[in-house]
Amino acid sequence: MTTSQPTVGVVSRVAAALLGGWLFAWGFVTLGIMLLLRAGMPYSDARTLTYLLAFLVYLAGLCWSFAMRRARSAWLTLAGGGAAMTALAWWLARASL
Repeated sequence: MTTSQPTVGVVSRVAAALLGGWLFAWGFVTLGIMLLLRAGMPYSDARTLTYLLAFLVYLAGLCWSFAMRRARSAWLTLAGGGAAMTALAWWLARASL
């Protein structure tokens, strides 16, 4: 059984949409909470606000990954952006200690 190139592209795009979108939304949540905490908002309010917005961010990332011309671009942007936001949030948390 051989795999055709379009099948691999579709599977990669679906994985980018689901996993990459989740990573991007997770990075958004961590960075958003840290920035709102830095702005003086209580933790419970910051967490609730960013979780509610994360649904929209995940949906946008999901749709955007299918609108991209290449699955590689979707992977790099979503997973890379999520990792970068998470790293920045981690750095902000460490800097505030």
